[in-house]
Amino acid sequence: MTRRQAPTGILGFPVTPLDDNGKVDEIALAQNIQFLIDEGLESIFIACGSGEYQSLSSGEYELLVDIALDVTKGRVPVYTGVGGHLPTSLEWAQLSADKGADGYLVFPPYLVGGEQKGLVQYYKTIIESTDLDAILYQRGQAVFSTESVQELAELPQVVGVKDGIGNMERNVQMTQTIGDRMGWLNGMPMAEVTMPAYVPLGFNSYSSAISNYIPHISRAFYEALLAQRMDDVRQMYQEVILPINAIRNQRQGYAVSLIKAGMEIMGHSVKNTARPPILPVEPEHYKQLEAILKRAHELYPKRTAIEHK
Repeated sequence: MTRRQAPTGILGFPVTPLDDNGKVDEIALAQNIQFLIDEGLESIFIACGSGEYQSLSSGEYELLVDIALDVTKGRVPVYTGVGGHLPTSLEWAQLSADKGADGYLVFPPYLVGGEQKGLVQYYKTIIESTDLDAILYQRGQAVFSTESVQELAELPQVVGVKDGIGNMERNVQMTQTIGDRMGWLNGMPMAEVTMPAYVPLGFNSYSSAISNYIPHISRAFYEALLAQRMDDVRQMYQEVILPINAIRNQRQGYAVSLIKAGMEIMGHSVKNTARPPILPVEPEHYKQLEAILKRAHELYPKRTAIEHK
């Protein structure tokens, strides 16, 4: 029997492109997913944070899942986003299973927090509703104790933990107690910034926002980090990653809209627009990002062929 396991490497999180009428741009979404696959990303996480999960209708959610599965055609695992409002989470978890997704990333409960026992019950309710692989997403009000993760790890569906908190003491405790029974995914904002702290703990994958528009640089960064070519890592930090991150930190919501702006700058059929409360990138910041990306491509021209194992 094949062991269940979480995706590794650089994880692809497509956006949800919108047309001039605010509707899902199906063609642009398919192109986004195909681009990520062509660039060697190891998995697709559809309708998650970058995909504005919180603003999707049930019909749009189903559409996004259908497009992702149609484009990937089994070449890479497809994970969906579920969580928040519990009844909807259960509906969308079942839809993901019925459609043939490989698993889902389980978001925290909507707005309210709870004791560890309640948090475990919330995640168990969703995870046990299907047999799909599940990744626990630690962020916001969902902060797990090591004991809670151990309890959830007893469920065969649970294959990993994605950390969006950044408490390294907690991460050391969890990873060194639980070990490789779980996959460990770095889900911090602009995860390239923190990945050097995560790799020694056993985190072997991360979600990359910049892979939607400069995936070859994200790949070069990760390869340099794993090979301990720290001079290359530092240069990519100084010239590309930290300048983009500085713009990202200027406004709430840029975690999503800055991705769309970067894609538009790089010629993808994605407009610099998002659904409220997320706002588009402001003109000043847009120009700053343009300058960074121009410089990035001068320093790191894209290879004609992606070398990926």
